Amino acid sequence: MNDVNDILTTNNKITILAIESSCDDTSAAVCVDGVIRSNIIATQKVHAKYGGVVPELASRAHIQNIVPAVHEALEAAQTTLQELDAIAFTQSPGLIGSLLVGVQFAKSTALALNKPLIAVHHMQAHVLANLIDAENRPSFPFLCLTVSGGHTQIVLAKSPLELEVIGETIDDAAGEAFDKCAKLLGLPYPGGPLVDKYAKEGNPLAFKFAEPQMPDLQFSFSGLKTSVLYFLQKQDAGFIEQNLPDLCASIQHTIINILLKKLNKAVLQTGVKRVCIAGGVSANSGLRNGLQEIGRKYGWQTYIPAFQYCTDNAAMIAITAFYKYQAGLFAGLDASPSARAEW
Repeated sequence: MNDVNDILTTNNKITILAIESSCDDTSAAVCVDGVIRSNIIATQKVHAKYGGVVPELASRAHIQNIVPAVHEALEAAQTTLQELDAIAFTQSPGLIGSLLVGVQFAKSTALALNKPLIAVHHMQAHVLANLIDAENRPSFPFLCLTVSGGHTQIVLAKSPLELEVIGETIDDAAGEAFDKCAKLLGLPYPGGPLVDKYAKEGNPLAFKFAEPQMPDLQFSFSGLKTSVLYFLQKQDAGFIEQNLPDLCASIQHTIINILLKKLNKAVLQTGVKRVCIAGGVSANSGLRNGLQEIGRKYGWQTYIPAFQYCTDNAAMIAITAFYKYQAGLFAGLDASPSARAEW
């Protein structure tokens, strides 16, 4: 299997504008010769008071943000629309209304400029975010634990375009478990980062919560949420406020323990010891530290993306599009968004 650095040497100055609009962040990035030149993210604040993303409001905010984000990305990359070789966009999965804004913008821009389109799968892009940093890039094959609000997967990456999901959740995602448990604790949306914040001050072994026992490389987090709910229902008034750091630390410890146990099992099954994390939850300090600790224990080579490439961003769409461009994998103007699609 060729090292990714060998693949990069075949590049002949490919300039790609990428659009990411799968959920509530509008992002635009420019990639030149496989190097990210800009990565602009417009975060939507409107959802906080509703305790979660409101699809209609998200799509409206994308309409407002996408043109300024693209202009800023082009300016930061010191390039123009005329210099682009292709336009890339997130096709799936995601909120249909949000995806539609990005897809239609990309299609109209490509049509106006007579440039090819590249459709990108959001979860594939999360995995390939690990290829952005040229100084800390894994060689193939590698394993990637991809953890976000909507997905929890273990992916075996054999090449940039050969990715196999070898394990995933059968119900809830780890990111959802973080946010739902945070809501049970009375924390505002998005609660996951706040759990991480308070966990740094607490005892991860203070309370014990359920770890669902799933076969093979499958995950389940619904039982954990139920365990936390029933535990809190038995407590007296004021218990959460008095024990918030310990509760956050214990919940986070349980989720991370579930993730890393399965990841270790995947390493044993595949024999692959180059291990990455990706997705929004990979920004969690407990998971990042936990991966490094287990890596040192078992002799893994571990890779962790920079924070800006963990959450939804267009840079990961751009780097994925770069490899698809080289392979001649283009989309037609009839490309449409999809809430759920196979890789």
